[in-house]
Amino acid sequence: MARYIPPASALESPGALLAWAQENDVVELDMRFVDIRGVPQHFSMPLQSTDADAFEEGFGFDGSSIQGFQAINESDMILLPDLSTAYVDPFFSYKTLALYCDAFDPLSRQPYALDARGVAKRAQAYLDASDLADIAYFGPEAEFFMFDNVQYSTSENSSFYRVDSIEGDWNSGNEDPAQGHMNRIKMGYFPLPPLDKTHDVRAEIVQALLDVGMEVEVHHHEVGGAGQAEIDLKYAPLLQMADMMVTYKYIVKNVAAENGLHATFMPKPLFEENGSGMHVHQSLWKDGQPLFGGDLYAGLSQMALWYIGGLIKHAPAIAAFTNPITNSYRRLVPGYEAPVNLVYSARNRSAGIRIPMYSNSPKAKRVEARWPDPAANPYLALPAMMLAGVDGIKNQIDPGDPSEADLYEGDHETPVMPGNLGEALRELEANHDFLLEGGVFSEQYIENYIAYKQVEDQDAVAMRPHPYEFELYFSI
Repeated sequence: MARYIPPASALESPGALLAWAQENDVVELDMRFVDIRGVPQHFSMPLQSTDADAFEEGFGFDGSSIQGFQAINESDMILLPDLSTAYVDPFFSYKTLALYCDAFDPLSRQPYALDARGVAKRAQAYLDASDLADIAYFGPEAEFFMFDNVQYSTSENSSFYRVDSIEGDWNSGNEDPAQGHMNRIKMGYFPLPPLDKTHDVRAEIVQALLDVGMEVEVHHHEVGGAGQAEIDLKYAPLLQMADMMVTYKYIVKNVAAENGLHATFMPKPLFEENGSGMHVHQSLWKDGQPLFGGDLYAGLSQMALWYIGGLIKHAPAIAAFTNPITNSYRRLVPGYEAPVNLVYSARNRSAGIRIPMYSNSPKAKRVEARWPDPAANPYLALPAMMLAGVDGIKNQIDPGDPSEADLYEGDHETPVMPGNLGEALRELEANHDFLLEGGVFSEQYIENYIAYKQVEDQDAVAMRPHPYEFELYFSI
C-alpha cells in the first residue's frame, strides 16, 4: 500500500510531499476536481516543473470550459490542492501523484461559489461549529453494472442503444456453449461461479481500492442478473467520503475497462431489471460518542428520529441532488427494490428509510436512506441529506409512525418521492431554506444548479422522441 499512499509525514507541507514524490520516482502531478455533475476533471504537469510555492499560489485553469462553472468573460480560475487526498494513480503509465483540489477565484482568493467540493467543506464546517454534533459519518453502498458490449447513438432522425452481458439470459451474442450458465432477470443475488462471472473483476477492484487507502467491507453480485455488482466502503466523515466516492467510481470504471468490460453507474440501464441504487448509511457523533443510539424505536435516540423526520420532510427537494438525472426516475418506481415510500422501518427494505438491526451497539446505530442513486454528485448529495436531517433535529420534526408492511404490495398512504427530475427541481426551488444554513449552499448555487439541470437534463430528454413512442404511436 505504501506504493500508492504517501506517509503522514509527507502530507505535512507541499515541500515534504514534493520531496517524497521525488524520492519515490513520481514523474507527474495530477490536479483533480469535479464539475457540477460530479464528473472528475484533471490536468497534469511534470514534477520537475513544480515547486512548493505553486501549491500556495494555485494552479490556473479555464473555468469556462467546465460544465456548470464560469462564464467565458470570467474564465480564469485557480485550484488549491488538498494534501490529505494525495495518492499515486494506479492506472497511468507514468507514476503520477493525484490530488483533489478546491477551486478559488484568482483575484479575491475566495473559494469559488460554484465548486461542489466547497459545498461539502462548508457542510463539515457548519456541523463542527454547531452544538449538535461534530462529525457526520456516511456509508454509501453504490451499485453498478458491468457490460460486455455497449452501443448507443442519437441524432435528429435516429436513436438507439444496445447493451450485452455474458451473464444475462437475453444476451443474443452468447454463442459459446461454455457460457451456458446465465442469470435470469432479477435473479443475480449472491450466486457462486459459474453464474457469478464477475467475481474476479470485483476482487481486482477491491484490491485497487485498498491500494489507495480505502477500507472495503464487502463485495458481491447484486440482484441484477446481467453483471450488477456492489462494493461497500467502510463509513467515513462527510468530506472524506465524498472524495472517496469520486475515486471509487474512477477505479471501478478503469479496472472494468482493463478487463474488457464497461462499468456504468447509470441507475436504470435495463428495462425490467433491477436498477442501481446507492443506499446511504448516516449517523452523527459528538466528542467521540454516537448520538443515534437510544431506547426508542429500533434502538434509536430521539435525535435520530428527528433526523429521520427531516429526511422524510425534505426528501422530495433533495432528490434533485440524490437522484439528479432523468434516468434516476426510471429506477424510482414501485416493485424494483427502489422504495419510493417516504416512511421508516427497522429491517424493512421496502421503506424509504431503514434502520439496520444487525447490532444493538449504540456505535452501530444509524439510518439508511434507500432512495439515492450512484449518479449523485457526492459533494452535493451528502451535505443535502445531512442538512435535511439536522433541520429535523433543530425543529423536532416528527417522522410519524414506522411501517412494518411490504410497501411494494398494495396501496399505502405515505408521502412519496418525485416522479421525475422536473418535479424534483420544482420541489428544490420551493423548499431550500434549510440548505442555506451556515452558508453551506447559497441561493446562487441552487439557482445555477436548477437552471443547469433543467436545460441540460430534463428539457434535453423531454424534447427528444423516445424509440418506444414509435411502437406506441406511429400508427395512431
